Amino acid sequence: MPAEPPYPLPVDPEEPPYESRPRASRGDDVPLLPNAALARLFGEAGDLMDLKGELVFKGVAYRRAAEAIERSPVAVAQAYRAGDPPRLPGVGAAITDKLAELADTGRLRFYERLRRDVPAGLLDLLDVPGLGPRTVHLLHTELGIVDLAGLAAAAQAGRIRSVRGLGQRTEERILAAVAGQVAAGGRLRLGQAAEILGRVLGGLEGTPGLVGLIPAGSFRRRRETIGDLDVLAETDRPDELVKRFVELPGVDAVVGRGSRKAAVRLRHGPQVDLMLMPPGEGGAYLVHFTGSAAHNVRLRGRARERGWSLSEQGFVRLGEHGQPLSGAAAERRTFETEAEVYGFLDLAWIPPELREDTGEIEAAEAGTLPHLVELADLCGDCHSHSDWSDGHASPERMAEVARARGLAYLVLTDHTQSLGIARGLDPERVERQRSVIARLNDRYRREEEEGKAPVGSHPDGFRLLHGCELEIRADGRLDYPDRLLASFDVVVASLHVGRRQPTAQLMARYAGALANPHVDIISHPSGRKLGERDDLDLDWATFYGEAARSGTWLEINGSDERLDLAPERARAARAAGCRFTIDSDAHYLHEFDNLAWGTAMARRAWLEAGDIVNTLPRETFLAAVRARG
Repeated sequence: MPAEPPYPLPVDPEEPPYESRPRASRGDDVPLLPNAALARLFGEAGDLMDLKGELVFKGVAYRRAAEAIERSPVAVAQAYRAGDPPRLPGVGAAITDKLAELADTGRLRFYERLRRDVPAGLLDLLDVPGLGPRTVHLLHTELGIVDLAGLAAAAQAGRIRSVRGLGQRTEERILAAVAGQVAAGGRLRLGQAAEILGRVLGGLEGTPGLVGLIPAGSFRRRRETIGDLDVLAETDRPDELVKRFVELPGVDAVVGRGSRKAAVRLRHGPQVDLMLMPPGEGGAYLVHFTGSAAHNVRLRGRARERGWSLSEQGFVRLGEHGQPLSGAAAERRTFETEAEVYGFLDLAWIPPELREDTGEIEAAEAGTLPHLVELADLCGDCHSHSDWSDGHASPERMAEVARARGLAYLVLTDHTQSLGIARGLDPERVERQRSVIARLNDRYRREEEEGKAPVGSHPDGFRLLHGCELEIRADGRLDYPDRLLASFDVVVASLHVGRRQPTAQLMARYAGALANPHVDIISHPSGRKLGERDDLDLDWATFYGEAARSGTWLEINGSDERLDLAPERARAARAAGCRFTIDSDAHYLHEFDNLAWGTAMARRAWLEAGDIVNTLPRETFLAAVRARG
């Protein structure tokens, strides 16, 4: 975790410490802000301070606090209200004081004053790729730009190049980025990013001199959403590769073109950056262009401690006063693989998904990195839908695809009766579906006995298990009685309606499901949809604790619209003693690909195969289900 800053955060002279104000000005009846809202507020406060032109360390401190709050397994505002504030990495006295104010009053005068001082449109400019707070501040003070329209007009009129430190090329990049932002319409889901990258890589394959291509950046780390796309290319003929890259079908504009890097904006798509690396020297490039900024800062600091400067081009020996050596004393080290780069820094190789500066460097140094779960570890999928409810293929077709992919079991979990919009099954239709599944399993058993199983089938054979996605109703009741629930192989429970209920009511609904011995899995627990709706406002620490005590498993939903639980939440749940399933929530045949995205989220959460219940062989898995009840 980031270290405490080596300087005290200043106290605003116009704002006395919160605790010095009378207790009468505080109220216990103020709604508590969830961690996500607190994190957004502190992150935005950091951006606003940068936009005002404050000293750099102020904004950094507030964004560091936002990250710590977001990752905290404790409900921060609730803990402050109770007088037991949690220890948050990087959070000093000044921010602690502000958290206390937010917990007690639901507002923060400091933040409100920042919002008054900074034009609202400047925050929107931070969404423009390549524009940071300092550049936006400069554009505002020098040209009076206050919103996206003003930025575009200034770029089109050639005014940006007149600002000292910017110039014509910066102006062109800003103009291209503004247009790209409008065309892209926001961040990409992982599936969307993969589709675009597939087209780009396919278009570059076969270029003379090309040794290899690999996606990098946040996509390689498998962040939940992606902005710009990064591609690394190993080639000994860079000019030919750049020429083909800028001429790819779908390129709307060339943002930049050079001997070591090129960038294009795709038509109705994002910006794609191509970085070129010489053959045999790719190790440092892969490390540099994969890790988060915080991870890379830590690596560069570690290199300097050992007398080296680290960049994408490798290590350069430093002199006594920290300057790169020149002449005969100059020394440069390059490596072919990432493992060699990390090894040069006395670290174990760190999987890309972990490179976020959340403890991975310390673990690599101590030799305690987890053996992360892999897609090949999964024996089954516990959440899928057929055309009996809101799926788009028959149970037989869903089973055939899962079987061909090498799974040993698929749990068919069509919706239950109260979810009318999804054509949920009433008890009569449940029994009809049960007979269909029994006939299919009889057929699979015969084919396996006769040696007629499809190529690629699991060595243990395949079975379609009967389950349901049980609706937790708005009043807390479960959609089926216990006697019907007991007849399913696996029961997955979900909360789709009444999302805006108070935290206590949402928690009571989940508590009822967690206490029911027939409920095996809580699917997509936070209910989020990326870019559409936030997490449910739950008391997460209590939720994890109840799930662990009841032995109910929590789902990591692989749909790239959900990716729920989020990695930070799954990591906190694991610390509380929870176990998990990784599921596709497939409604279409191709959505079994979601298992890969779910596995990536589990890896980002530091989970191992032993944390994931559906890595178990089929009979062991079913025994674990029975043992729960």
